[in-house]
Amino acid sequence: MEMPEQPRSRRQTRAAILTHLLQSGGSFRPPLAKAARLSEASLSRILFDLKAEGLIEEVRRPAPYVGGPTGLVSLDRTVALAALELTERWLSVGVGDLSGELQYSERVPLPKKPTAESVGWVYREALTLLRDWTRRRRIELAQIGVTVPGLGRLSEFGNPIVPCDVKQIGGMFDELFAGVPVTFTNSVVAHATFHRYRTENYPFGDAHLFVFVGQGVAGAWVDDPIEDDALDPIELGHMVFGTDGPLCRCGHHGCVEAYTSLPALAELLGLTEAELLALGNDWMIEIPPSPRVRQELRRRLFRLGLAIGNTLNVKPCRGVAISGWPSLLDEDDRKAVVDGIDACLLGGRKLAQVSLAFVPPSNGNDPQAALAFAAFCLARSGGMPTASTEAA
Repeated sequence: MEMPEQPRSRRQTRAAILTHLLQSGGSFRPPLAKAARLSEASLSRILFDLKAEGLIEEVRRPAPYVGGPTGLVSLDRTVALAALELTERWLSVGVGDLSGELQYSERVPLPKKPTAESVGWVYREALTLLRDWTRRRRIELAQIGVTVPGLGRLSEFGNPIVPCDVKQIGGMFDELFAGVPVTFTNSVVAHATFHRYRTENYPFGDAHLFVFVGQGVAGAWVDDPIEDDALDPIELGHMVFGTDGPLCRCGHHGCVEAYTSLPALAELLGLTEAELLALGNDWMIEIPPSPRVRQELRRRLFRLGLAIGNTLNVKPCRGVAISGWPSLLDEDDRKAVVDGIDACLLGGRKLAQVSLAFVPPSNGNDPQAALAFAAFCLARSGGMPTASTEAA
């Protein structure tokens, strides 16, 4: 019998096991060995180590079939993670476990006109609250996940969404949480992680494009979790459709974000952004759009589809998940997005055989996305993270 292909390193082997447990919530040994591409003997040796390190537990469960296994392997819920999620209104901080259950959370409001300096003080206040809470309960953190909207390769030149100095903030973690692994990421990566590992019946298990439409429009390439580029953010919201279009916060006119972000939607509906956010997911029911507004809405969604289709032209993949306010619309309105994708140069979904799924919006539940990202970082490291602050 041919042995399954082995991952390339011990870290990747452990990561394959831990990320599968993170996504499945628990597994018996035979399917876990198959998912991790290991023999059952190799799996047993690694599980012994992970159990000794307090990363997993194994409990007796009724066998799934006669003569089947009775030991269900799952992540140990006593492992503590911290999450910090920055939005345009506040910084959320929390502590939770690998299953996503929060034991503590708090929101520190941002000033009305934030600067890099004032946002730095908000981070210091949140980190002080986190340090004091964990010290009182003698909790040792295994990983900290930090999400920042707009974080990218050029963040050292300024963040166009919320001004902040990531390097300075990283120094605060070194000062207050020395030795604890800390990973920063773009918010869209955290939301993609949340959906992949926390959303029941998430439609894609292999490589796909995740698109999030909220304060901005962004995407992430989602791939094999043990690879270094498993979650790569992409800024597709700044494709320009016409220089005579509305002004975008990036300084250009006519970006897809300027047409389809939450602030743009609020303006189209004649509301302030705060009023729209207060309505939550029921805004279509509370203020049904007029025929004129609905027509304009569909025109904008068509442009969103074009942006997604053009992104697929650059890097084809077989699946697209769309989250955010468009996923709340009925099928007739969402069809405009599909039509936009299909109108792209390479024939859209039909030629490329792309599956499209709309998933519920995950904004507003902070810091759950950052907590899911922290769990992913710990799992992807194979439980052997370095202590240095790094950018994902």
